[in-house]
Amino acid sequence: MRRRLLALAAALSALPLALATAPSAHAADPTTLTDGFYVDPDSSAKRWVAANPGDGRARHIDAAIANTPTARWFGSWSGTIGTAAGAYVGAADARNKLPVLVAYNVYNRDYCGGHSGGGASSPAAYADWIAQFAGGIADRPAVVVLEPDSLGDYDCMTQAQIDERESMLTGALAEFNRQAPNTWVYLDGGNPGWASAATMAKRLHEAGLRQAHGFSLNISNYLTTAENTAYGNAVNRELGVRYGYTKPFVVDTSRNGNGSDGQWCNPAGRRIGTPTQQGGGAEMLLWIKVPGESDGDCGVGTGTTAGQFLPEVAYKMIYGY
Repeated sequence: MRRRLLALAAALSALPLALATAPSAHAADPTTLTDGFYVDPDSSAKRWVAANPGDGRARHIDAAIANTPTARWFGSWSGTIGTAAGAYVGAADARNKLPVLVAYNVYNRDYCGGHSGGGASSPAAYADWIAQFAGGIADRPAVVVLEPDSLGDYDCMTQAQIDERESMLTGALAEFNRQAPNTWVYLDGGNPGWASAATMAKRLHEAGLRQAHGFSLNISNYLTTAENTAYGNAVNRELGVRYGYTKPFVVDTSRNGNGSDGQWCNPAGRRIGTPTQQGGGAEMLLWIKVPGESDGDCGVGTGTTAGQFLPEVAYKMIYGY
């Protein structure tokens, strides 16, 4: 009841601003309904530390990575998605913490890159999956990052495929607006090295950004926070000029501590960045990718699969070598 009353008060106080800026239908602020961010108790880093207590790297990984609030990714591997998402946000809610979830199951996911290919079997299957995802969260506070890479991954797609993807994302945002009133949804906007600010503003808008709380940047990439905040501000300038609104944005800082060397797939020598927090040049700096998880069969992760935890990579990322 306390949260519902707080949500109602937030909705009423935010109404004039909502009319002025036409943001998403979400009026409640999940950061004010919780006390800090949720640490995933079953992250790949947590599991590795628990399974390898005698490894000399374990205490370093535990202190620097495993106990930092990091997003939980959901996709086809998650089983019944409504149950999985509901259990996760329910565990966070029981501790009065704010969970960060990633929806990563769009039809024809990673269509051009291929390292993280897969996703729902059809647009209709995706619509059903995302409706269950939103329903699982329901009215509990949460942050959701919607479909990393989906708007940058256009180079090999036809216009019909692009239209189909944008329709799926617009539909997903509508479901969260309908079913998850205390969730902030950030539609992914790629990173500064992928598309110009003007191009990304157009893609975000056409995929339904007006319905979202904001957009996300740098997921699973290494570009600095300064580069991303400059890009996010440039995207907002384009949104303001072209469409008459702007949006908050978040930056994935999990692996950008010493910037990018121009490679995106398991580059050597990268370092963990600023831990999850509010502010920092964006609305939030979030660890969305778990440091040490492979990007795929490439770079220092050759012979591995995307998402596989690599303790030596994690350990080196703590110290930047």
